[in-house]
Amino acid sequence: MVDVASLVQQAREGRPRAVARLISLVEGASPQLREVMAALAPLTGGAYVVGLTGSPGVGKSTTTTALVTAYRKAGRRVGVLAVDPSSPFSGGALLGDRVRMSEHASDPGVYIRSMATRGHLGGLAWAAPQAIRVLDAAGCEVILVETVGVGQSEVEIAAQADTSVVLLAPGMGDGIQAAKAGILEIGDVYVVNKADRDGADATARELNHMLGLGESRGPGDWRPPIIKTVAARAEGVDEVVEALEKHRAWMDEGGVLDERRRRRAANEIEHIALTALRARIGDLHGDQRLTALAGRVTEGALDPYAAADELIAGLTAR
Repeated sequence: MVDVASLVQQAREGRPRAVARLISLVEGASPQLREVMAALAPLTGGAYVVGLTGSPGVGKSTTTTALVTAYRKAGRRVGVLAVDPSSPFSGGALLGDRVRMSEHASDPGVYIRSMATRGHLGGLAWAAPQAIRVLDAAGCEVILVETVGVGQSEVEIAAQADTSVVLLAPGMGDGIQAAKAGILEIGDVYVVNKADRDGADATARELNHMLGLGESRGPGDWRPPIIKTVAARAEGVDEVVEALEKHRAWMDEGGVLDERRRRRAANEIEHIALTALRARIGDLHGDQRLTALAGRVTEGALDPYAAADELIAGLTAR
């Protein structure tokens, strides 16, 4: 058994091994996971969580690295959660993002962790919310969550981040493609990266047009800015940080940040509860109650909805 209290204390002191061990307990769904979360709960809530998403090839890792550099210059402790595709052989992360961010590997003020999706859709790993809690409790002031390269409907990052950054690049699709992309509905800040390429201005114009379609924002509502960058040369990165800070200030002022975090906690609670219920239902396969209900449905004596109600009532009464 792991000494959770000692691990948490070491993580608070900034020891990377302790942080790594805690995240490993989360990823492995350790029997001590509840103990870990209980120990972390009073220590969380101070970190600003920024999600970065976009299609493969837009420069998410390069942008993340440039943002880490900018925040470190400002003296902020930074955590990076880089979600990589799962290896088809080992099931682990391919670690591509950690390789790209190697320049920060020796910085004690930066903690970088690659996580595998392990088949989870939505651009994130299933354990990402708990891993964010670990980094928050470990004293990271800013947590950058970089998703796997996502498509049009994989927008889970919006439910996990305080601020969502959507990255695009010239040549990644026309305006119609942009209009139907689900990820263009979740952004708080939009970044057109690789702006030194032909078509960057056109991409920014099309994006601005698409964001204006059907827009119904009030006088005090947030209007997502569109920023052009060349992340590989750190051009435009300071403007991105400025936009992030403005968005955070706007959320603080209007109570939006607290609302988003409450919604995030509600989603997390719901997910944990549903997972527990699914586990109980899984235990019922071969159980006489389920077999009896199935028989009554087959005979027409009971409809499947009523049978499900009986099953749920039995589960919740346990």
